[in-house]
Amino acid sequence: MLPLAVPTPPAKLRKKTQKTLFVRHTGNDPHEGTLTLGAVTYACSLGRSGLTHTKQEGDGATPIGRFELLNVYYRADRGSCPVTYLPVSPLSPHDGWCDSQEETLYNRPVDLPFTPSHEKMWRDDRLYDIVVVLDYNMYPSIKGEGSAIFFHVAREGFLPTEGCVAVYPEVMHQILEEMAPGDVLETCPD
Repeated sequence: MLPLAVPTPPAKLRKKTQKTLFVRHTGNDPHEGTLTLGAVTYACSLGRSGLTHTKQEGDGATPIGRFELLNVYYRADRGSCPVTYLPVSPLSPHDGWCDSQEETLYNRPVDLPFTPSHEKMWRDDRLYDIVVVLDYNMYPSIKGEGSAIFFHVAREGFLPTEGCVAVYPEVMHQILEEMAPGDVLETCPD
C-alpha cells in the first residue's frame, strides 16, 4: 500500500475570491471556540491548551495564524466522499502521520507500520472520518513546532483536541462544499 501523498503546497495564484474560516476562542474553557464562514458561525473545538503564538510539539495548543486548506482525507467505509473543490483521497488502515521530531518525515504522511512516533489516520473514533490537512509547519517543516495540525470532526460534546480545530460532521460537510484550493483557516487571538 502506498503512503498518503504529501499534501500539495499552498496555492500561489487564484482565479476566485479566497474564502476564510475564522476561528476564535469563546466561552470559559480554553478549547471552546467558534468557526465563522461568511455570515454563518458554528461551534468548534480547539486544543486543550487553547490558542498559542508559540506552538510546540505535544503542548495541546492550537496555533494562531493563517493556514491554507490543502487536501481532504476521508473514511470511505464510514461515509461517502465529501463534496468539495479541494483534492480528496480515501484513507486506509496503513495511513499514518509522523510526529517524531527526530525523523526527516516529521509532519508528513507515512505508511504503516512505522516504528517512530506517529499519528494513526485510520482511527476507531470518528475524528478522522473527514480530515483536512492545513499547511501549518509544512513548507518547511520545522522540527518541534508541531505536527498533524488538522481541521477534523469533533468528539461528541466538543471535547478538546490535541491542537487541531474540530466541528461536527454535518458542519464539516456544509463547510467543505464551499472550500477550494487557496481557501484558508485563520485562528485569531482573543
